[in-house]
Amino acid sequence: MSVFKTRIGRRSFIKNVSLGSGGMVIGFNWLVSCNTPSKDLKALPKEWFEFNAYLKIGDNGMVTIQSPNPEIGQNVKTSMPMIVADELDTDWNDVIVEQAPLNTSFYQWQVAGGSRSISSGWEPLRMAGATARKMLITAAATQWSVAPDELITEAGIISHKESGNSAHYGEMASVAAKLEVPEEVTLKNAADYKIIGHSKKNVDAKDIVTGKPLFGLDVYKEGMITAMIVHPPAFGKKLKSFNPDAVRNMPGIKDVFEISVYSGDKQQSAFDITAFNELVVIVGNSTWQVMKAKKAIQVEWELAPSKDLAMEMFGNVSNKHFPAGLENTSEHKALMKDIDFGDKRLKLVRKDGDPEKAFKNAAKIIERTYTAPFRAHNTMEPMNFFADVTAEKVFVLGPVQTPEWTESSLSRRLGVPKEKIDVHLTRMGGGFGRRLYGHFVTEAALISQKMKAPVKLVYTREDDMTFGTYRPSYVVKYKAALDKNNNLVAVHVIGGGIPERALYANRFPAGAVDNFIAEEWEEDSNITTGAYRAPRSNFAASAEQSFLDEVAELAGKDPIDFRLDLFKKAIDNPVGERNDYDAKRYAGVLELVKEKSNWGKANTSNLKRGVAAYFCHNSYVANVVDVVMDGNIPKVQNVYCAIDCGIVINPDAATNLAEGGAVDAIGTALFGEMTFEDGVPQQSNFDKYRLIKHHEAPKNIQVDFVKNDIAPTGMGEPPFPPVMGALSNAIYSATGKRVYHQPFINELNA
Repeated sequence: MSVFKTRIGRRSFIKNVSLGSGGMVIGFNWLVSCNTPSKDLKALPKEWFEFNAYLKIGDNGMVTIQSPNPEIGQNVKTSMPMIVADELDTDWNDVIVEQAPLNTSFYQWQVAGGSRSISSGWEPLRMAGATARKMLITAAATQWSVAPDELITEAGIISHKESGNSAHYGEMASVAAKLEVPEEVTLKNAADYKIIGHSKKNVDAKDIVTGKPLFGLDVYKEGMITAMIVHPPAFGKKLKSFNPDAVRNMPGIKDVFEISVYSGDKQQSAFDITAFNELVVIVGNSTWQVMKAKKAIQVEWELAPSKDLAMEMFGNVSNKHFPAGLENTSEHKALMKDIDFGDKRLKLVRKDGDPEKAFKNAAKIIERTYTAPFRAHNTMEPMNFFADVTAEKVFVLGPVQTPEWTESSLSRRLGVPKEKIDVHLTRMGGGFGRRLYGHFVTEAALISQKMKAPVKLVYTREDDMTFGTYRPSYVVKYKAALDKNNNLVAVHVIGGGIPERALYANRFPAGAVDNFIAEEWEEDSNITTGAYRAPRSNFAASAEQSFLDEVAELAGKDPIDFRLDLFKKAIDNPVGERNDYDAKRYAGVLELVKEKSNWGKANTSNLKRGVAAYFCHNSYVANVVDVVMDGNIPKVQNVYCAIDCGIVINPDAATNLAEGGAVDAIGTALFGEMTFEDGVPQQSNFDKYRLIKHHEAPKNIQVDFVKNDIAPTGMGEPPFPPVMGALSNAIYSATGKRVYHQPFINELNA
């Protein structure tokens, strides 16, 4: 067991909270574990006793646990409370879960991003449960006049074997909650976990499948009005003028006006990014009435000038240039083709050994180029938010991944101190980066402030798809050298993109090749981009793993054995000092997927397979993908996933993330893209933007986890990137044709 300093300071107001008559806490949605049928639930306690920011215990033994991080489908609303409950040693069937509102004095990293929810919460969540357990034991020991170390706990019961005394937690809660927080607590060993590592059903599952109001679009408040925005039709344009009289007298329309989302300051948060700052707003009684007015309003647009913004992220400030002009996909592709090895515009990022000499003396050299288009997030639930801004407070409610940074943005823009801002969260109908950027929250608040009324802002699908914050457009160029014995002796990689490069210079195969060089470039754009599930990794993995397969083939080696040989070198004699991966763990997932997929065994079916492995967000994932061709379209039959993400909190949830990641990756690699003509997005809805369909999903996905006691790492993003590389390699196995440019369907149909 490990002993930790608690660092959970006493809150002056935390003693006990009486709800009386089983009442509800206003502003919270009480949600009960789906493991317990409603008819078997205990009645809500008459009194609750709060122990720390994460939990309180009722007088009848029921436990309420706060889930602090936003829920976007990654299941942290179930998994984070599981961590608290295990260290508390309570019965999961007695647990109620609440979605915590924003509270920066209680919680750290109250963000859904970077696959960090579990890893950042691992220690404080465990300490919260262990601290309450120790306080309960101390209370019982005092009541029974026995030594605390003579007491044991299990499933919410404290017992003393010698005296025969026992009590459920609720009987000791009133005394325990008044005790001082212990200076240190002992945390469980992994072998002693009873909830962690055991699958628990999603606490929202029943409400989701029965259509209960959980999402932002479900929000309804008395007196609420509906707002929508009208934005420029092209990147590189801005609002010139509009005629409100054309729609102001339409049925149900209350007002039409202009807002500037952010003030003219030269610096803003990187999470305030918005493609179009000046917007026309239409407000009315209903969504349908406002949508009709949107179609009727007359607006003029003009070319926007270039601008420079100082963007602050995590304390670092960098300049972001948005050029003037109307951009075209054809121009982007020409630029990507133009910048090649030896270009003076390239920036050197890493160099090991003497790659120039190695290439000069090589027996074989291979060069390949890989590209990816802009992509929209296309969340199932378009952007929306509820806001009620009054002179006394700012209340906002809805789906956003960054409530803390959103609070700061609201404070700056509205000129309101943070203590007067109340941010509450709904469940999100998708995100994976799109909802990191909270401009739509600020928009809702500004509209409410102007209207002096509660407002729900709603984006249409077309608004959402054409507003930007896309995945950038990427290009990666690889060159490799083999010696006369077919050993890989040099690698040169260039990562570029618009407006962001696609390169992780210190990831594999860096560290496994004696002569390695990495260079990068990026080109400014006024097409706004942002984080997309596993940022940069989502394409870097596909390019890297596709290229390594070609190198393995040129060397006459099995793709997995080729990679394992490189990892052996990185383990035994690593090159460089900045390698950001553990080669043993990396090799471990490859060996596991090789075993589970029966790689290399005789197979008489017409299945063709490919392999890939990648490291990101501190986790390791390897995939084998099996396909059959249906004309020009690959049909994925099997996906094998081997994952090392440390301790798995909730196996069901982790498996779901891996399965969803596989489906998402296949659709991303094969289909959708955003293209532009004179700044105008050519795809504004699903009639032109191709998504994966149900019948195109893999027939079988098998997920296996490496078992270890390493603290948990990322799971939301790591299963996504390598599937694309494995799919690319499987397509080659099936067709004899390599694919280099996403979406692959374009090359397959060429």
